[in-house]
Amino acid sequence: MAELLRKRDISLAELRELLLCPPPASTEKTQEVLKNAGLETEKKNPEGSSPSNEKPARPGHGRHAAIAYRGATKVRIAHSTLHSGDRCPGCGKGKVYALEAPGVLIRLVGQAPIAGTIYELEKLRCNLCLEVFTAEAPEGVGEEKYDATSASMMALLKYGSGMPFHRLEVLQEKLEIPLPASTQWGILQETADRIEPALEELIRQAAQGEVLYNDDTGMRVLGLDTPDPPRRKGVFTSGIISTRQGQRIALFFTGRRHAGENLAAVLARRAAELGPPIQMCDALSRNLPKSLEVILGHCLAHGRRRFVKVIQNFPEECRYVLESLAEIYHNDELAREQNLSAEQRLSFHQAHSAPVMDKLHAWLRAQFEEKKVEPNSGLGQAISYLINHWHQLTLFLRQPAAPLDNNICERALKKVILHRKNALFYKSQNGADVGDLFMSLIHTCELCGANAFDYLTELQRNAAVLARQPRQWMPWNFSDTLAQVDTVA
Repeated sequence: MAELLRKRDISLAELRELLLCPPPASTEKTQEVLKNAGLETEKKNPEGSSPSNEKPARPGHGRHAAIAYRGATKVRIAHSTLHSGDRCPGCGKGKVYALEAPGVLIRLVGQAPIAGTIYELEKLRCNLCLEVFTAEAPEGVGEEKYDATSASMMALLKYGSGMPFHRLEVLQEKLEIPLPASTQWGILQETADRIEPALEELIRQAAQGEVLYNDDTGMRVLGLDTPDPPRRKGVFTSGIISTRQGQRIALFFTGRRHAGENLAAVLARRAAELGPPIQMCDALSRNLPKSLEVILGHCLAHGRRRFVKVIQNFPEECRYVLESLAEIYHNDELAREQNLSAEQRLSFHQAHSAPVMDKLHAWLRAQFEEKKVEPNSGLGQAISYLINHWHQLTLFLRQPAAPLDNNICERALKKVILHRKNALFYKSQNGADVGDLFMSLIHTCELCGANAFDYLTELQRNAAVLARQPRQWMPWNFSDTLAQVDTVA
């Protein structure tokens, strides 16, 4: 609160929200925002939508089917007395045959995040020469106390789920399998050094992306003493999402540099023959890469959010803006559902969204020209934001593949925020670099639909090959690489 009070541009509404501490809104969907503001809402069926009043449930809602438990161990249980081709015990005349779909029972068990096994190797000693003979360890046990899977689990808990080292140490102690926080850090630091080529390759491929999203959030690193750049005291974690040939790559960078400077460092690896990429961000100047050419688009959701904040004071005006933008998002969803190409999507938006945006733009300008809105009011500032950045906010009407907003990057930064809320800070720049590496790999797996646990494990087991051929060990192709290795073997 003290930091906010030092800001000269903080509004009375922001102070009121800070001091009264209202419950945060669970959603910013147009229908819910209007409903919370006391405005009547009518469910519309825009052109191209389903005439049914009930929208089909999105995947992932309701009870999980057996196919959702992809990581579970499958045990095939044969019938105790019958086999395919046997006489039916019911009618005594027909023959039984196996069905393709078996009966399914799902049973879940609890266990320690890092489990342990103690192998007691029998020892025999000669009573004459005193030579000791020890039993051989089972095949596959390995020589390391902590195998690759333990490091993968620690990384997922710490950097993928926000569980601090100390919290995992306490949990392991309660389960009587000790795992000190210092041991966890030592393992992950060593693991990060071994799999770093994967991150370097991700950065190289991200630089070749067609669309790049970027933003940053505050972070705290205790060991940063020397400002770099000079006179800058803030510490940030920048998130960059790059889309390339249908694949999405997530990168995180923690330090004193802003998101635009980190994006410039990534784009420095871009192939010279490629044209400028599309960049999506909010309107902050620090998000722009200096001295590098990009096709700039600004986040429509940021502009929309300004009207959500003031809807209680200007309900009808905000309603018009929110419902207009809802049509744009609906059109974009229709284009996605129809699997339109970038050029087809552009034509679709030009035909259906451009008239809506032109009408909205004329309405926004009329509010000032006809003296209907005070420019310094909350509504006036929200309108000014849209007008001042209209060209960048409407890039999707001129450029193929241009996104509407920067939401994918903001969702990625929630991993950073989750870590910050739980672990509070990094101790050193080295610790921040390790966190950035694991967050980048884990979130890229999530964006690509890959199993992050398996991916991190295989990177460790194949570290030598990874160093020579990092391109073959990306989250979207490492399974094919493993299949080829198994075939050759």
